[in-house]
Amino acid sequence: MAGKTVTRADLAESVFRKVGLSRTESAELVETIIDEICNAITRGEVVKLSSFATFQIREKNERIGRNPKTGEEVPISPRRVMTFKASNVLKQRILKAHTARKAKQKGQKAGV
Repeated sequence: MAGKTVTRADLAESVFRKVGLSRTESAELVETIIDEICNAITRGEVVKLSSFATFQIREKNERIGRNPKTGEEVPISPRRVMTFKASNVLKQRILKAHTARKAKQKGQKAGV
């Protein structure tokens, strides 16, 4: 199910091909964007990329967990976690791609 992993280098190469910046400038642009997103999230700001997703920090309170091996109750300390919420546009693109892939597979099986 897992496909290719997209790396920073892949993103920079895509910017290079589509925008026309030099490879160095493309890599710097990608780094700058990623750094800005990381810095904003670290500051506790919500990062909303329209038609893509929203990233935000959520505070989780202390709670009681359970060691699955022993059944012993263990306190889980309070912490901050990052959440990623895909936009409806992204969800629809994923669903459309999944549906097309399934239809293609079904067509290949019927043609065998």
